Amino acid sequence: MNSNLTALTCRDILRLIFKRLDIPDLARASCVCSEWNSVGSDKEVQSRAFRAPWRLKEVVGNPSNGSFWRDNGIGKFAISHKLNRGDSIAGLAVKYSVQVMDIKRLNNMMSDHGIHSRERLLIPISNPYILVNSTCYIEMDNYAKREVGVLYLDGGPDRELRCLLGGNGVSGNRGKRRLLDAQYYLSISNGDPRAAMSEFSEDLRWERDARLA
Repeated sequence: MNSNLTALTCRDILRLIFKRLDIPDLARASCVCSEWNSVGSDKEVQSRAFRAPWRLKEVVGNPSNGSFWRDNGIGKFAISHKLNRGDSIAGLAVKYSVQVMDIKRLNNMMSDHGIHSRERLLIPISNPYILVNSTCYIEMDNYAKREVGVLYLDGGPDRELRCLLGGNGVSGNRGKRRLLDAQYYLSISNGDPRAAMSEFSEDLRWERDARLA
């Protein structure tokens, strides 16, 4: 009996067991005692349970609140679409096979005109198979006003940052300058690509306004 109790308080054994639990069972197990709660709150254990139903390859980033891991429904994820000239909400709804109202609701848009003041839109995921073997990035979206597991279908947030900085190459002095700029904005944003992009865009707007003044 004592050996059984010892096994149930051994962190290594608990981790092996908890890694096989889904989100609801992991939440219940974490309520048993402080030791189980400590293991159940481990990021690796939570991330594994979060990824398992959708067979996600990786989850990048740390949520601001541990409650993020407790809900891994399909609504927790979204596709990042970098807006281009000519994009419309109706067109994006057709492209991604989702409803117009679902895009507006996720991005807190009252009308279609809100698209013109943004650099990207989050697109709800209609086909869960898109998550299989994918990497999602935990981001706080300023418009959605919540943390979202974001998928980048065109190479990840670092590619978007490079595009904003003016290109993908780093050859020559100009390329080195772009790389240094990217590193700077990432450093002041604690490694968050979306925050780095926002900082960079804000500086560009400031420089443009200063030239016009």
